[in-house]
Amino acid sequence: MFQGTGSDVGKSVLVAGLCRALKRRGKSVLPFKPQNMSNNAAIAEDGTEIGRAQALQARACGVKPQTDMNPVLLKPQSDIGAQLIVNGEVKGNYNARDYQALKPNLLPEVIAAFNRLRAEADIVLVEGAGSASEVNLRDGDIANMGFATATQTPVILIGDIDRGGVIASITGTHALLPEDEKKLLKGYLINKFRGDVSLFDNALDILKNRTGLECFGIVPYLSEAMALPAEDSVALERAQEPTSDGNIQIAVPQLLHIANFDDLDPLIAEPDVTVMMIPPGSPLPGDADLIILPGTKATIPALNHFRAQGWDIDLAAHIRRGGNVMGICGGYQILGNSIDDLKGTEGPSGKVTALGHLDIETTIAGRKTLTEVSGVSCNGLGNVTGFEMHMGQTTGTDTAKPFLDLGGRPDGAINAGGTVIGCYIHGLFAEDDFRHAFLNQLQARERGIENFQNTVERALDAIAEQLEDALDIDGLLKLAANQ
Repeated sequence: MFQGTGSDVGKSVLVAGLCRALKRRGKSVLPFKPQNMSNNAAIAEDGTEIGRAQALQARACGVKPQTDMNPVLLKPQSDIGAQLIVNGEVKGNYNARDYQALKPNLLPEVIAAFNRLRAEADIVLVEGAGSASEVNLRDGDIANMGFATATQTPVILIGDIDRGGVIASITGTHALLPEDEKKLLKGYLINKFRGDVSLFDNALDILKNRTGLECFGIVPYLSEAMALPAEDSVALERAQEPTSDGNIQIAVPQLLHIANFDDLDPLIAEPDVTVMMIPPGSPLPGDADLIILPGTKATIPALNHFRAQGWDIDLAAHIRRGGNVMGICGGYQILGNSIDDLKGTEGPSGKVTALGHLDIETTIAGRKTLTEVSGVSCNGLGNVTGFEMHMGQTTGTDTAKPFLDLGGRPDGAINAGGTVIGCYIHGLFAEDDFRHAFLNQLQARERGIENFQNTVERALDAIAEQLEDALDIDGLLKLAANQ
């Protein structure tokens, strides 16, 4: 099990890289994360949802995502609450205090999922959540040491040297743990190291004297990780800054509880496309070729937040100038006339007037739609693949001019002028032909990158190779074998 000394220390990427490294060694390997908190999710093989990171790790293993890889998923939809998904099924909305009380009841489900994976593979790599040192939340923990002690899984700490203070973070984490948990701590990794690694030699001695822990390796800064699908909103810092004239400029407002923003990754990867993530408080740029409203976990709160930034005024001006707009999932709903959530499925109940740029109405009700799809663009842009992951049904005049045909089922809408479009499908831009045709509508361009999916594969292989050089993988395997 790999636990962090803090959040965003690189656990997900390192586990994915190790999954690929072990696969390349001929091992049968599977990933597992007891509890994940993320609004970036993926569809599992059985049509349920799991965290995006575990889907990437499954890909690194060469297998399809399974619900058991992430039995507990929390999708934040307020500052203090989240939707709880257990074994792929929505169980309801919980505030932080209520969920803390509920967690001990989830441990048997977590262990059962873990044991099913263990029966399928030579080795299971387990990813913790957040920080192992959050001892104030230790009671009922299922994500870090609570899981490790229940299953007697050996633990490796990951420290992020790029943040500074890595010696203190490893030493402090070790000092905070009780003796029975310290026995499970077998060592640590240093992640995101830049420069001359020999300068860290005396730090290894200090850490050995302070903790008794072994160092299983010092990982260089893995620039290839930028090509991998992101999970946490911290990764939005990857977004490009405006570049030279002539590039296709795409502006994306950072919606409240933004979700599945890895939809943008193929666009970011294009060398002639600049994706500008617009933070709250900043105006939408007036010269963007396209504004994309991405997904969000809580559509009505996101709409209210959108207006509070003045983005509704910026967007209306953009459309008056003939600018192009695309909404995906929650962003599609926001572009309509109204959103009705009278049952309070995604937050406070109510019906609100939306932005009115598409003649559609959305009702948030019924079961969540979770399905992989394929089809064709109705305006001649080519074939598409992706997935649906949303609550609600959308109807209205503009749906008579759908954006997509999914095997005879229409999806999305286009306004009368053809400048505002929306759909429910995530992952559209990963299709090379569709992405090129879509961007070519905005600005005539040479053919862009080919086979975006291969960029992810190449990144996983490159990371695996670097981990083989940087880590004592044989030592890690021995720990697992001696469990």
